[in-house]
Amino acid sequence: MRLLLVEDDVPQSRRLRSELERAGFAVDAVTDGVEAEFMGNSEPYDAVILDLGLPGRPGLEVLRHWRAADNAVPVLILTARDAWHEKVDGFKAGADDYLAKPFHSAELIARLHALLRRSNARPHGRLRVAGIELDEETQKVRILATDEMLDLTGTEFRLLRYFMLHPDRILSKSRLAEHVYDFDTDRDSNVLEVYINRLRRKLGSQLIETRRGQGYVLNGIEPT
Repeated sequence: MRLLLVEDDVPQSRRLRSELERAGFAVDAVTDGVEAEFMGNSEPYDAVILDLGLPGRPGLEVLRHWRAADNAVPVLILTARDAWHEKVDGFKAGADDYLAKPFHSAELIARLHALLRRSNARPHGRLRVAGIELDEETQKVRILATDEMLDLTGTEFRLLRYFMLHPDRILSKSRLAEHVYDFDTDRDSNVLEVYINRLRRKLGSQLIETRRGQGYVLNGIEPT
C-alpha cells in the first residue's frame, strides 16, 4: 500500500517515513501544503497522513480541496493534543480519522491499518483469500491447508497485500507498480514480474494468473 506523508517537521517526517516503510508501506513524503495537494490529486495513494499546520497551504484547506474535487482518498489528520476544534474541523472537512500529537508510531500504524480495513470493507484484522492468510503486523503469509507460515520480503508483502485486497480483478503492471512502489523508485515492469514469480514459487503457480496484454489476476476462489 502506498501512502502520502504530509509533515513539515523534517526530522519527524524522516523518522515516520522510516517506521512506516518498516511496517510495509511505500511512502512519499512532502512538507508543503501546495505540493501535498498536487501529489494527492495526481498520484493514486491508498491513504494520506496529513498534518494541519503546513507552509504554503494549511492542511484543512488541502483536505477541503481534495474533497471538493471528489478525491476520496482516506485521510488521517495529525493535530495538537489540546486543539479539539481542529479535530471537529477536520472531520467536517472530510477526514476519516485523527491522531493527536505527540503520539507513538505504533498507534499511528495501528490506526492506518484500521483505516485501510474500513476503506476496503474488511472489518477484521487478518486478510484471508484463496487459502492463504496475510498477517500485516509480522508481514508473513500462512498457508491455511498446512498451517505453514512463510516469510516475505518487503516488496513481496506489499505486492501480495494489494493482490489480496483486489481478488479476481485484472490488475495491470502499471497499477500494481503505482501502489507497491513510492514515487522515487524505478518502476521497472520486468522487476515486478520477478516478484510475482517469487510469490508463485512460494504459494503455488495457480494463485496469480497472467492475462496477456492486460495484467494479472489473483484467483480468489477458496480451495476445496
